[in-house]
Amino acid sequence: MFDYPVDTQVKPEVTAFFDEATNTISYVVKDPATNACAVVDSVLDIDYAAGRITYDSADEIIAYIQSHDLKLEWIIETHVHADHLSAAPYIQDKLGGRIAIGENILIVQDTFGKIFNEGTEFQRDGSQFDKLLKDGDTYTVGEMDVFVMHTPGHTPACMVHVMGDAAFVGDTLFMPDGGSARADFPGGSAEDLYDSIQKVLALPDETRLFMCHDYGPGGREIAWETTVAEEKANNIHVGGGKTKDEFVKFRTERDAQLAMPRLILPSLQVNMRAGEVPRDGDGNMMLKVPVNKL
Repeated sequence: MFDYPVDTQVKPEVTAFFDEATNTISYVVKDPATNACAVVDSVLDIDYAAGRITYDSADEIIAYIQSHDLKLEWIIETHVHADHLSAAPYIQDKLGGRIAIGENILIVQDTFGKIFNEGTEFQRDGSQFDKLLKDGDTYTVGEMDVFVMHTPGHTPACMVHVMGDAAFVGDTLFMPDGGSARADFPGGSAEDLYDSIQKVLALPDETRLFMCHDYGPGGREIAWETTVAEEKANNIHVGGGKTKDEFVKFRTERDAQLAMPRLILPSLQVNMRAGEVPRDGDGNMMLKVPVNKL
């Protein structure tokens, strides 16, 4: 039996914000007993071709929190995203709150610090974040208890955050007809991803699962909420009792056919810094393009 150290009767209020440019879903999660909230997986807008960063997506979340008189306590990154930039420091500057990510961010920083040829001024100790979380750690949003599960496979630092009857799964799972995320980035592992998914599917069947991405397979409308029971029964990659060997074979063959995400180069540089855009010696925002490194 899974040890579930939060009250599953607590039903947080979840408001989703869909970013069409990156197919990312960000969330404001409110404690039902207080005005405290958390933001999960925020988005910073970038026109990569023009080298232009804007803040419309983050401003929408900020306006929602302010208009509902909420108190932002946590800004959560489920992992170091490779397909969108985090707006965590921008939101923190406007509303406060603590930025948190899994402790294996150190592995990601070390790996991509080398790929981007970062100098010694780039700290690889996770100090850019306010809180590094370990498997099984707990924290609170208002009076609502939250616990985290380390779910590596897509990246080494992936974490699922379980808030009452809701779990925010990052890229560990997609909607049942979307399957699962790739596992071929540096530090990824199809074997680990399968095991991590099993941890998520061990949660109570009625647990609400909230996705970080959806691409509307087959042209259906964008969706982001499902349940453990629905995933166990119908997920096209792991549902219906599919074995680990079956999953690893499929995931490995599928990943070999995938192109790199469009925004992987700016995303990794920014997100391994907790959402801060790197700067040159004159203080100007500046991004690198390593050649033949990914």
